Order: sequence, then structure tokens, then C-alpha cells
Amino acid sequence: MSNNLDGKCVLVTGAARRIGAVIATELHQAGADIAVHYRGSASEARQLVGELNARRPDSAIALQADLLDTAALPGLVARVTDWSGRLDALVNNASSFYPTPFGKIGEDDWEQLVGSNLKAPLFLAQAALKALQRTRGSIVNIVDIHAQRPLRHHSVYGAAKAGLAMLTRALAKDLGPDIRVNAVSPGAILWPEQNMTESVKETILAQIPLGRAGDPLDIATCVLYLIRDAGYVTGQVIAVDGGRSIGW
Repeated sequence: MSNNLDGKCVLVTGAARRIGAVIATELHQAGADIAVHYRGSASEARQLVGELNARRPDSAIALQADLLDTAALPGLVARVTDWSGRLDALVNNASSFYPTPFGKIGEDDWEQLVGSNLKAPLFLAQAALKALQRTRGSIVNIVDIHAQRPLRHHSVYGAAKAGLAMLTRALAKDLGPDIRVNAVSPGAILWPEQNMTESVKETILAQIPLGRAGDPLDIATCVLYLIRDAGYVTGQVIAVDGGRSIGW
């Protein structure tokens, strides 16, 4: 891809809010047309698309889909290409995250956490294969530093993200030279919306060499780099974590 995203189209999953919305906004600012995928956050998705289209008419669309419904994924890609005529990049950002204390793990937990964090990125990439081959596009997966270092009571989530990191490397080998596949591995960027005490936050911050939490824009700019600027980079998982993963 050239160093200009004008006329390019990117599908960002889970893009209605939090980090996904910042990724979508940053890529849009760089010139890309954005397909904003959402599952249940319809009002947030419509608001974001309205803001993006106000800046550049007809440059964003909101698309609802349950990514756990594998059979629906080719239809999601088709809706993107019907709207834009092309697909240049896929950002697999959508994710479920919650604790699963061992001894209380149910099959529903497995289906939800592995489904959203590993299965959906795999099958969505497969659904997007031909469209991305046509544009010699790229895939960026959002992993997690806890794919390498386990987070207490999150064994299913960690295993799913570790699988996504390996999937990133495997697809880079399988899909090259036509499609580049990379990942961003966030550290402490946005705190969970519930169930985290101030003392836990302080403990995490003490483990970060840069001494602070990151910002969603740190993730978004790394995604932009991988899509727009990293023409000779594939199969890489880039930690954006203030240095936390080097040893805690």
C-alpha cells in the first residue's frame, strides 16, 4: 500500500467505542473510508459514523454483525465491498474480556472468549481473503500483552489472545506476499469499566518503566503505521505497553 490512505477502505471490528473508535477515527483522519462494525452499541456506532461523515461525506458506514455467527461473516465483508467497492485492511479489534476463575469456567465462557478473540478473527480474515488479495491489503489483529504473561483469573482470555498472536504469525506466512498480517499488543491503555480497584491500578503502574498508562491513540497510531507505512513488515506483534512486558 502507498503512504496515502485516500480511497482505501478499512473494516474495524468493535469500532463503536473505546479503543476501536479511536482506531477508526485515526485511520479516517489519514484518508481511509471506514466500515464501523458493532454488535450491540448501535447508538455509539451511529454517532461515530455521523461525526466521520460530517468531516468527509460518505466516508463511513455502520455495520451490525454478531462475529460469533461464523456464517454471517462473508455477508459482513460483502456489505463492506458493496458500499466501498474494495477492502484494503481489516482490523480485528472486537474482543470480550472478563475473569474466569478456575473451577468456575463454563462452556459459555469458552465460546464467548475464544469465539470473539480467536475464532472470529480467523473466520473474518478468511471471509475477507479475496477482497484483500485484490488490493494487496493487510490485516492487523489487536492482541494483549497477557497473551505472553498470564493475568490472574483470566486463563481463557489469555489463551485466546495467545492463539491470536500465533494466528497472526501463521497467516503472515500463509497469506504472503499478497497480504501482510501483523498485530498490536496493548498494555495498560484503558482500565476495565468495572472490577478494578485503585490499588490494583497503582500496582500495574509501578510495573511500567514509563510510569504511566497509555492512551488509545498510542494503539491507533501503531495500527496506522502497520497499515499505511510498514510495507516490509509482516508477522510481527508490536507491544505498545510503556515497556511493561520486558519484565514484571
